[in-house]
Amino acid sequence: MTLGILVAYLVLLLALGAWSSRRFRGTGEDFFVATRTLGSVLLLTSLFGTNMTAFSLLGASGEAYRRGIGVFALMASSTALVTPLVFLTLAPRAWALGKRYGFTTQTQLVRDRWGSEGLGLALLAFQIALLVPYLLIGLKGGGITLAQITAGAIPEWAGSLAVSAVVLAYVVAGGVRGTAWANAAQTVIFTLLGAVTFWIVVSSFGGLAAAFARVAAVEPELLVRGDRIRPLELLSYLAIPLSVVGFPHIFLHWLTARDAAAFRLPVVAYPVCVAAVWLPSVTVGVLSAAEIPGLAGPEANTVLIKMIALHAPGVLAGLLAAGVLAAVMSSLDSQSLALSNIVTHDVVRHYGLHDRMSDRLEVVLGRAFVAGVLGIAWLLSVVIDSSIFRLGVWAFSGFAALAPLFVAALFWRRATRAGAWASLATAAALWTAFLVRGWSEPGYTVAGSGLMPVAVMVAAAAVVLIVVSGLTRPPSAARLARYFAAPDPGPARPRT
Repeated sequence: MTLGILVAYLVLLLALGAWSSRRFRGTGEDFFVATRTLGSVLLLTSLFGTNMTAFSLLGASGEAYRRGIGVFALMASSTALVTPLVFLTLAPRAWALGKRYGFTTQTQLVRDRWGSEGLGLALLAFQIALLVPYLLIGLKGGGITLAQITAGAIPEWAGSLAVSAVVLAYVVAGGVRGTAWANAAQTVIFTLLGAVTFWIVVSSFGGLAAAFARVAAVEPELLVRGDRIRPLELLSYLAIPLSVVGFPHIFLHWLTARDAAAFRLPVVAYPVCVAAVWLPSVTVGVLSAAEIPGLAGPEANTVLIKMIALHAPGVLAGLLAAGVLAAVMSSLDSQSLALSNIVTHDVVRHYGLHDRMSDRLEVVLGRAFVAGVLGIAWLLSVVIDSSIFRLGVWAFSGFAALAPLFVAALFWRRATRAGAWASLATAAALWTAFLVRGWSEPGYTVAGSGLMPVAVMVAAAAVVLIVVSGLTRPPSAARLARYFAAPDPGPARPRT
């Protein structure tokens, strides 16, 4: 019965993809940015669904199982504060420039802003290196969900493959419009079913107070910050949500907005949505320590699914597992489409076909690259075994280190090409160095201080950008006029 519900859910997504394909206009712009026509509600659900990955459900519950209730403060509270601020300040300007100059990727923006082919290529390579492990989070999460909920009847590799196939089908059918509609449905599903999961688990313990009492009897340190989360670590996690500035898939969704006013609802509603998803995930992760002790390493990623199987009957288990799959797939689709967008426009079109790419060829290539991206990511997910939370933190850290570059591109007139190069090189070098140093050491912090590498990376990238820009020649007046021209004052008003 559980498996039947999951299959029915996947079929529902395929049907939604088929429906969205009827609205597809057959152009490259519609495939990648929905002809820039999405309203505020669809923009909110697509942005939120895209940003809530397996990291937010499986990863968060697994990390809460290991480290306690303080995990909510690490990511959820900082995300609820920083992400809406980014939407408020950066998104409308990025959307306006994208619409004015036809940008669909951040590489196009950066390359044009500083007139540098090399800078664009370097950014492209770094973003791909960061986005591939981020894709693995979704694929591994989907495989874990199907394997655990079916008690191994579906192996993890087969579950990941099934998720990839369904995502491929509806993304190919409707492009970013199909992705937006699928994300809207999936956001509603995983938010509601996350709340249901929380209610069922807590009720089975006899209420929240009784549940926490059981945890306190087993591992009381999970209910307080204690030594598991140090103050500097808590503070430096504020830098991780800056990754939303560097995400290619979030930038792609920004460009789908109908107008700048469409961002108002995401700014206001995003913190509420974050709380609705993270509170159940973290709480269930903590409570699972009282019933499923002894999980270590990547196995802790399975605690949410184990708790669903333990406390919910067959039909309900299938529905709740579908909610987890919804969170997994609502980000996987946008990430694969964003990678396809990068390869299609920043590589094939820019360096090969230039303005000779027809709409039909653009769509064909976009679809082919989505298939290629998902295929490669699936192969990697089979051979890489790691904590979903750790994969997520390292991917987020690299994208966050790009925030100074993009903020300067959008707002700082004095930022120079040399400064941009220095900032990008610093971000990439520090990310690589910290990754090599910290990957083999779970919980690594800078010099054991509790300071997360992401804080050093963001600060260094910003300082280098400012210093080098101050020491080098400013951009030309023509280049600045393209991005910082005074707004048109409109017709002169009559004197009174």
